[in-house]
Amino acid sequence: MIIITTAIFAASLALVLGIALCVFRKVFHVETDVLVGLIRETLPGANCGACGFPGCDGFAAACAAKEADPGLCSVSDEDSTKKRASLVGGEASSAKPVIAMVACQGLAAFKGNYTGYKSCRAAKISAGGRRSCAWGCIGFGDCINECAFGAITMAETGVPVIDRKKCKGCKKCFAECPQGVIRVIDADAKGAFALCNNRSPIKASVRKACKAGCFKCEACVKKCPQQAITLVNGIPAIDYTKCTSCGECVEKCSGNVLKLVV
Repeated sequence: MIIITTAIFAASLALVLGIALCVFRKVFHVETDVLVGLIRETLPGANCGACGFPGCDGFAAACAAKEADPGLCSVSDEDSTKKRASLVGGEASSAKPVIAMVACQGLAAFKGNYTGYKSCRAAKISAGGRRSCAWGCIGFGDCINECAFGAITMAETGVPVIDRKKCKGCKKCFAECPQGVIRVIDADAKGAFALCNNRSPIKASVRKACKAGCFKCEACVKKCPQQAITLVNGIPAIDYTKCTSCGECVEKCSGNVLKLVV
């Protein structure tokens, strides 16, 4: 008898809850904008935020409301961007593709055995990093965890390597790096790139910290025939609108800091 009573009670409770859910669904139903859904289908779903909106859903809603340029998604391919523009009845300005680069070679010595939480940001806060170079890559791979495209792997030297073919220029790794080691440049840029992030003005301390550090000799600045290089915070910065990839700066760099972007 107890079993039968329990079964009837459970069935009655399930029926009541089912009816309640149906009522709540009807009362609190929110109409879905069909256009938002169609636009969402053209987006990659990376939710990287590179467009400036909170994920792909936020960007889709902004596009539908004509509050965002359909071309702001740097991760989308050309066909998806055109389809998105046609859905909102306009044209999309093409987001200039960018890629991430790592401005460190990971050759600075380790200061000791770090035993804290293995995160670049945690290591920077608690110990000022792990290497003798205070500006170098810490190497715990926070950027790898942030990359939704599998474009970043860790090299044996303990610095991330970015696959240019996979990188979508979402800038999540750039935003995540507490050292500012990851830079973003135009995907079609050709010319030199500085593999150093040491901004110390004391030349002797740079070489002491890392055998591949830029010690601000300015040979690259002086020898560039196009005057495309300036020192910004002690690091060579290349104006890719002027650089011709002649390789003169790379040849003159005694620290092997500069390399040509292929």
